[in-house]
Amino acid sequence: MAMTAAKADPVERLDGDVAAACLFHGLGDPHRVAILRHLAAGEHRVVDLTEHLGLAQSTVSKHLACLRDCGLVSCRPQGRASLWSLTHSEELDRLWAAAEALLGLTAEQMVACPRHGAAVVDGAGR
Repeated sequence: MAMTAAKADPVERLDGDVAAACLFHGLGDPHRVAILRHLAAGEHRVVDLTEHLGLAQSTVSKHLACLRDCGLVSCRPQGRASLWSLTHSEELDRLWAAAEALLGLTAEQMVACPRHGAAVVDGAGR
C-alpha cells in the first residue's frame, strides 16, 4: 500500500531546497548569527554570551534553544551551569567563508533589499 504524502514522515518529504531554506531560516536572525560566531571561539555559558552580546538572558536562552533544535549547538552541564558549543564548527566555518565571499559581491543589494534587508532585520520595515 502506497503511503500518502500527508502521512509520510516530514523529514522524508524534505527535498534539498526545503532543507536549505530551513537552515537559512534558522540562521536568519542577527542574534543567532552572533551567538554562533561567539561559540566558534569555544564553549560559552549563557552568562558569558549575555555579557559579550549585550542581550538579555532570556533572549540568549531562546536563541540557543532554537539553534539546539536545529542541531547547530549543544550543551553540557558544568556544575550548576551549562556550557554551549557548536556541533559542526568546521562546516560553519566554511559556511561563514562562503557567505563572506558572496556578501563581498552583493552586500549593498542585500542590505537594501526591501524584503530581507537591514530595515526589515532591524524592525523598521515591519
